[in-house]
Amino acid sequence: MQGQIRVCDVEKYYGTGNNITKAVNRVSFTVGKGEFLGIMGASGSGKTTLLNMLSTIDRVTAGHIYFGGTDITELNEDALSDFRKENLGFVFQEFNLLDTLTIEENIILAMSLHGKKKKEIDKKTDGILKVLGIEGIKDKFPNQVSGGQKQRCACARALVNEPRLILADEPTGALDSRSAQMLLDTFKQMNREMKATILMVTHDAFSASYCSRILFLKDGEIFNEIVRGTKSRREFLNEILDILALTGGDSDYVK
Repeated sequence: MQGQIRVCDVEKYYGTGNNITKAVNRVSFTVGKGEFLGIMGASGSGKTTLLNMLSTIDRVTAGHIYFGGTDITELNEDALSDFRKENLGFVFQEFNLLDTLTIEENIILAMSLHGKKKKEIDKKTDGILKVLGIEGIKDKFPNQVSGGQKQRCACARALVNEPRLILADEPTGALDSRSAQMLLDTFKQMNREMKATILMVTHDAFSASYCSRILFLKDGEIFNEIVRGTKSRREFLNEILDILALTGGDSDYVK
């Protein structure tokens, strides 16, 4: 499938000689178009390393990563830069908004860097502001809005160029519980209504319960995998907590 992302026998080692750390060990999985996939595991399990390889921030030591028909492990630096710009959207823990630009201008900048025309930029910006419920704060600066609103802006910026994959690295880590829930509801909305494909790395069971499927990493390998299917979010949350107890996964969620 062209829409699929395939991770095939990926390995990542750090260090040299006798001092080698195997961060990721022969990991394979696919991400379907329109899927909301979570990756969980204890600190040091390899989940952030895996995200960094998918995002092209880091190179694989061995194995291949395919986006449709493109093997991104074979691309040179210039081609990787173009690929990242055209195919990936990012939502980080620290928002990464420019304080000197308004909420609207932060979103416009993402499209300007892609060379889009003003008419298209205005139309898409208005649309994404409305969809994510932040049109009322579009003229405010990041330091004038809440953490949850900043993350909605970060989501809008990530989504506005219609990337093939949105990568979220601990996106609720800097938010209070109410803002975190708002962000997760936004992800769910992006996934359901806009068919966004999302891969989220998290150690928080509550956040993970919003996903449609979860991979659990332990010592750089996939230890378990669960699919939500028709389960309620409460049932899925309890299943996640049971598996985290087995993996030694650290979660902020307290039952």
